[in-house]
Amino acid sequence: MTAGTRTSVLEALEVTKTYGGTHALRGVSLAVAPGRVTALFGENGAGKSTLMKVLAGIETPTNGTVTLDGEVVRFGSPREAADSGVVIIHQELSLCPNLSIQDNLFLARERRSRLGVLDRRGQREATRVVLERLEESLDPDTPVGDLRIGQQQLVEIARALLQNARVLIMDEPTSALSMSEVDVLFKVIRDLTARGVAVIYISHHLEESLDIADDVAVLRDGGLVATGRAAEVDLGWIVQHMVGRDQDSLFPKRDAHLGDVALSVRGLQVADPANPERLAVDGLDLDIRAGEIVGVYGLMASGRTELLEAIAGRLPVTAGSVVFEGDDLGRAPVRERIRRGIALVPEDRQRDGLVQTMSVGRNLSLSALAGFVRRGLVSKSDERGAVDRMITDVTVKTAGATAPIGSLSGGNQQKVVIGKALMTHPRVLLLDEPSRGVDIGAKADVFALMTQQAEQGLAVVFTTSEAEEALHIPDRLLILERGRLVADLDPHSIDRSRLMQLADGTSRSRTGETA
Repeated sequence: MTAGTRTSVLEALEVTKTYGGTHALRGVSLAVAPGRVTALFGENGAGKSTLMKVLAGIETPTNGTVTLDGEVVRFGSPREAADSGVVIIHQELSLCPNLSIQDNLFLARERRSRLGVLDRRGQREATRVVLERLEESLDPDTPVGDLRIGQQQLVEIARALLQNARVLIMDEPTSALSMSEVDVLFKVIRDLTARGVAVIYISHHLEESLDIADDVAVLRDGGLVATGRAAEVDLGWIVQHMVGRDQDSLFPKRDAHLGDVALSVRGLQVADPANPERLAVDGLDLDIRAGEIVGVYGLMASGRTELLEAIAGRLPVTAGSVVFEGDDLGRAPVRERIRRGIALVPEDRQRDGLVQTMSVGRNLSLSALAGFVRRGLVSKSDERGAVDRMITDVTVKTAGATAPIGSLSGGNQQKVVIGKALMTHPRVLLLDEPSRGVDIGAKADVFALMTQQAEQGLAVVFTTSEAEEALHIPDRLLILERGRLVADLDPHSIDRSRLMQLADGTSRSRTGETA
């Protein structure tokens, strides 16, 4: 919707935001209507998060105004905005892992009796009800740190639902959710809009966003470049306005030149870390060749992450073997596997891939410091040279090696994590959901980087929950279902429908199927 619509509940009118000489927003006007979902698209750096921070009272516009129900408002804080009915769910989790679910939901918003006593019974019941609404049967007293990342994301969503929002801003709410959890969230969103709540939905999953959206808006370089009705646009229209090029150009094309087998897995069994009685990977066999890009596709609990973590040594192997360049790695620890040439880019870059208190350069060199030691001391010049080369090689957009890692966009942080793995000079590169939480332009950069590494002779294995990635990026596609390999095939030989049938078990297949 455009500014000035009489039915709008919240509007940005000619909003500009500058940081020094940088224009994050350039005269953006956007209105959202009650009972409708507005999907906001744009690359990292396009201005999406800045606009949402202005609407939610986190930032003050340099110029322009924000209106609520037609009245100009100037929120002094997110709490003030929330009290007025404008609530935001941030992309990065802001939970306290040492506190329980209910304590996180009511942090700084505790319920008290008329006598001022903390009403823990009431809080517990409210927590139970909102979790039930999200179809999560979790104990409200469970520490958040004990939950998997998808459940933590749902706790973040539950906290917002308890604030009775009139406008709910959702920034990447499904980045860590399974398909079934996304379905539940979409039902909740439709329930909210049926009650008149306006939802602003931001996601790098373009197709998913179109499924839930009523209206769409696209930002590029701080300006609003296109708006429309979701029913009247398609993915090509969105990509064209976001990045100024055709969607097909985002997937690199190459002729694979395969070398010898670099990695062999035989009869691999890996226990589920959350439930040791269950096998996350069950009797898996596969060979990965040098110069090959292998995609691993599967739904939640398919064993994708556990497969990569077992190969990298992060998870113990219950049975079977991992053979690297002819040698059985046995119980070799992570450090030894890195030294031998196996590197893992983890799924959760914030928790497992980056040290938030370190600079871009220090994060990059952390995995390879031993290689810069000269006479017992780290050679700063060698370290600096290697870091600068890697920043160039993986195209990190940064003010320099000394810039704080937190100053980078999600896509550039992901490039740093990949660069850190490449600093160890691997021969097998494992990437767990490398495009998670990354905008479409940065995804293209990550895919191009994977292709470049394969062409230099690396064996590249990556997991994905994105059907388009599974069908376009790899030379060979493995499909897992409940820990078992159900298909090993050419991704160009199947379509999206067949992919989903294989992944959810509705169409059983033998390993090695080609259609």
